Amino acid sequence: MHVSIEAEYWVIDRSGALADPGGLTELSEHVVPEFVEPLLEIKTSPCESVRALYDEFAARTKWVLEEASARDRLLVPSGTPIGPAEISEQDSERGAIQRRVVGEDFEYAAHCAGTHVHFDREDVTDQLNTLIALDPALALLSSSPYYDGRRVAACARAFIYRNWSYQTFPRHGQLWEYVDSVEGWNQLLEHRFKEFEAAAKDEGVDPERFAEHFSPEDTVWTPLRLRTEVPTVEWRSPDVALPSETLRLVREMAAVMERVPETDVVIDGEEGRVGEELITLPRFDTVRELTDEAITDGLESPDVRAYLDRMGFDVAAYRPLSHRIDGERQLEGRQTRDLRLDMARCLEADVERLQRSSYDRIVGEAGS
Repeated sequence: MHVSIEAEYWVIDRSGALADPGGLTELSEHVVPEFVEPLLEIKTSPCESVRALYDEFAARTKWVLEEASARDRLLVPSGTPIGPAEISEQDSERGAIQRRVVGEDFEYAAHCAGTHVHFDREDVTDQLNTLIALDPALALLSSSPYYDGRRVAACARAFIYRNWSYQTFPRHGQLWEYVDSVEGWNQLLEHRFKEFEAAAKDEGVDPERFAEHFSPEDTVWTPLRLRTEVPTVEWRSPDVALPSETLRLVREMAAVMERVPETDVVIDGEEGRVGEELITLPRFDTVRELTDEAITDGLESPDVRAYLDRMGFDVAAYRPLSHRIDGERQLEGRQTRDLRLDMARCLEADVERLQRSSYDRIVGEAGS
């Protein structure tokens, strides 16, 4: 199974203030701008194994960090910019339409940096349902408890994204329920697309202009997407995090996803378990409750830890950045900049460790 990563990082200058990428997004097709100025995305190619992904992601991130340093820039692996920030959006028609339709709530989305993981499409319905059930695994990569200098949740990004960003369109940004078929998923996409299209028309957006920038596939902001151009199932739930933690999670996710086409997948009860001969997904209400706990409490929740352990994750191996930096209820400006600088140094040290050590030592021997 091929797997790839897209990881979004905040760009700061050497004082810890948010900054533009300084030309970094012009260096390679694998380093791309995001819809806000102080954010960039590092992309890998589809890799045949997590071991190959390890080599590519480590080397590419190391190269970008070196290029950033030459431009007096640093990268920060944080789900939010942590403190108060004036964040400029890139000049784009798509972003302008979204802001016009969504309104002021769209501002919250500008404070979110995540990790997107792509898996080859195989048994797609079971893949979708399994990834829905694994949504609480976002707790393993939580990297910021802060929004606008205030502590809001163990995973602040998921909290503001799902609760505040799209209050006008709640079905567009939430985790969807299990589906019976790909056709059923596509019907839901079509319904959400029509809702957004109608709202855009009500706001005076020209229909032809709207059609140039939106389609059913890319209108919603749900934690899961089906991609067609390069056929993948995309999991978008986790924060950006340290690469070693991201790769460990991808390895464990891939181990489950590789078994889906070869194993019976059933929805039953409240426990959930990945077993030798059966993958049991809990009822959706249970998943939703566990996801809420994962967002608010992270790995401090015993129920989340026990669930993720049953679903095949080595929970004790993770040390989410969010828990490392948590503590203050309110941050001042200097604290915010210092935290960004500390996290940037953690990223540099983590990438150096990836380069010096082996895949087996950092990520583990199990899986691909």
